[in-house]
Parts: sequence; C-alpha cells; structure tokens
Amino acid sequence: MIGVDLIKTSRMNGLMGRFGEKALLKFLSPDEIKLVKNYKTASGFWATKEAVSKALGVGIGKECSFHDIKISKTPKGAPKLELSQKIMDNFNIKDTSVSITHDGEYAIAVVAIQTS
Repeated sequence: MIGVDLIKTSRMNGLMGRFGEKALLKFLSPDEIKLVKNYKTASGFWATKEAVSKALGVGIGKECSFHDIKISKTPKGAPKLELSQKIMDNFNIKDTSVSITHDGEYAIAVVAIQTS
C-alpha cells in the first residue's frame, strides 16, 4: 500500500508561530519534537503521518491517530517509521518505508507499507 501527502510549509509556520510547541504536541511525541529543526521539518513529519494514514486507507482518526505513528532517524539521518502495536496488528503490517522531501514552500512524504 502506498500513501502520499503534500503540505504547504507556510501553514505549519503559521501554526507554530501562533501555538508554539502546543501545535507540535497535537501530532508529535516529545522525542519527535527533538528532531524538529524548523517549520519545514515539522511539515515533513505532518506529511509523513498523513501519508501513513492514507496508505492504510483510513485517514487520521479513530482507526489511526497521529500518535500511533512515530518518526525517528537512522544513524545516517534518513527518516524511519515505527507504528503502534495496534496498527501493526489491525493492518497485518510486515514492513514500512518512507521518503520525505522539501521543495520551495512544500513538503512531500511518500510511504510504502507491506502487509502479510
């Protein structure tokens, strides 16, 4: 399954400007917030979580919340996903991969999910 999401980074910049860390806590864990360098990074993380939910075919909501999806980095700095046990079990997930890119005022994420 594949999911993709695009966000205009100025939208995240506005949220962070108005609400600061509270805005980030709505969709990121404290460990994920430590990885956020600026509003563009936060935008990429938002797009990633949306792309996961789209790959699952459910969107963000009851079946898959923002906090069921964790983003971390490999030792080389590449993004990687960790999904909650609930998501892993409910959707029979074997493996995931993610790619995040930024261009101008946009952040894009593509997620691939392999199921059994």
